[in-house]
Amino acid sequence: MFEPRTYRHWINGADLVDAVVMVKETDLYIRAQRNLEEEAKASILKYRAYLEEYIKTNPHFLAALNPIEVADGAPDIVVEMAGAARKCGVGPMAAVAGAIAEYVGKELLDYSNEVIVENGGDLFLKVDTKRQVGIYAGDSALSGKLAIEVWPEETPMGMCTSSGTVGHSLSYGKADAVIAVSPSTALADAAATAIGNIMKNVRDINKAIDFAMSVDGLDGIVVIKGSDMGIWGKVRLSEA
Repeated sequence: MFEPRTYRHWINGADLVDAVVMVKETDLYIRAQRNLEEEAKASILKYRAYLEEYIKTNPHFLAALNPIEVADGAPDIVVEMAGAARKCGVGPMAAVAGAIAEYVGKELLDYSNEVIVENGGDLFLKVDTKRQVGIYAGDSALSGKLAIEVWPEETPMGMCTSSGTVGHSLSYGKADAVIAVSPSTALADAAATAIGNIMKNVRDINKAIDFAMSVDGLDGIVVIKGSDMGIWGKVRLSEA
């Protein structure tokens, strides 16, 4: 079912130029110092081709729900997805949206000092001024009330969201939102998925935080279930 991506406008910064770039299942919302639609499309096509060609000869990469080894000589994006998934105990495709956002975003830094790439709730950010990213948590009373502050010295970074109540992505949990923060957007994506799978009810918030603390390379998380919230790590919240 299609859901309008209204949360795309919950990242402050009217000084940046918007672009939406779609290639097959990839649907990126990009903000930069100028319109980078053409450059982004070329980058998406390149990294999608790497993934599609690898999957043709290694179809288990697409279907695996647990960590797997990748073939020698696999593209860097494949290796990074598999590594992130291994740290979190999930399949490599749990990191695909974050990986695409990061690889495209880093290439776009050749054309703009500030780049924000959003891919289905997963963000790559490189900013020159403090930004706020609003938290979208479906029907939770906290949805739209809070934002995560992002400071230039913390970027580039990834900020990825998983939900068991919003959207179409596979989740075995019932969290309204799990937001994971890491220097690696692929790792943030895999971690958000893994932590989201843990969250069946509010009693699982502490369990989710314990798991997050065990993931090497993860900087922080926010977990929201109904009107309850848990926070760990390098995350600064403010009013949206």
